[in-house]
Amino acid sequence: MKILVTGGAGFIASHVVDGYVARGHDVTVVDDLSSGRRENVNPRAELVVADLRDPRTVEQLRGRGFDLVNHHAAQIDVRVSVADPAADAELNIVAALRLFQALIDEGPRKIVFASSGGAAYGEPQYAPQDERHPVAPISPYGCAKAAIDSYLYYYRMVHGVRAVSLRYGNVYGPRQRKDGEAGVIAIFAGLLLDGQRPRINGTGEQTRDYVFVEDVMRANMAASELDLDGIFNVGTGVEVSVNTLYDELRNAIGVDLDAEHGPAKAGEQMRSVLDGTKLRTVAKLPEPVKLDEGLRRTVEWLRSAAR
Repeated sequence: MKILVTGGAGFIASHVVDGYVARGHDVTVVDDLSSGRRENVNPRAELVVADLRDPRTVEQLRGRGFDLVNHHAAQIDVRVSVADPAADAELNIVAALRLFQALIDEGPRKIVFASSGGAAYGEPQYAPQDERHPVAPISPYGCAKAAIDSYLYYYRMVHGVRAVSLRYGNVYGPRQRKDGEAGVIAIFAGLLLDGQRPRINGTGEQTRDYVFVEDVMRANMAASELDLDGIFNVGTGVEVSVNTLYDELRNAIGVDLDAEHGPAKAGEQMRSVLDGTKLRTVAKLPEPVKLDEGLRRTVEWLRSAAR
């Protein structure tokens, strides 16, 4: 297939690009390199450096005959979305729709969208949260992800485009930086490897579902290459507190530093855990990488990158 990957220089999407290239697909990456890195992009993919908020970017991508659009480009910081919901929506909703509409006019067979489980579902009414869980986002970032999920339903029903939304848990792994696209694992690991003491917001009993980036890549390959449509969770079903995560990470690095505790972040979601069995079953995917193994491989990469 001829595939467009937006945000393909970033942490998650660059692994997705690697997966496509390994399977022999023709891949074009568009990324403004504001948080992604040029060195993340597979050398066998074409890189177009451009901002999707600029209408000229869409014009630049017209006429290339893409069979599939994999949309990962996003403003990913929940705090930024809270501070300026309109700016968040410019990239996470408006730019996405402008791209989809322009390329749909040219007939791509499928759209794969990087959505969010925790941010879209909000606080669990039951756990683990499956795809039938009510959508109740508590941040503009979550609202934007849920909105695009709904727009993709429209594109399926009205335009006949196959569309898959992958609702991710908290993704971690190699290439995630401790700044820019930072997640808690990259932040904590970066500090511990530098001999510094991380700070945990609040009690540390808030929970997340930590999913290794290799499993996310496999989910994208399945969503792209199989006859799938609709919304699928990408998670482990394992609920891990920040305190437990810190202990696991400290053991993986081999340091004996206690974390500091600071004030809780206003409006922070307390629980999130996703039931990912639907996609694993229909796509015959392996069981998720266990947290201790994923942390070991992440720490190895961070040490190698530091050298």
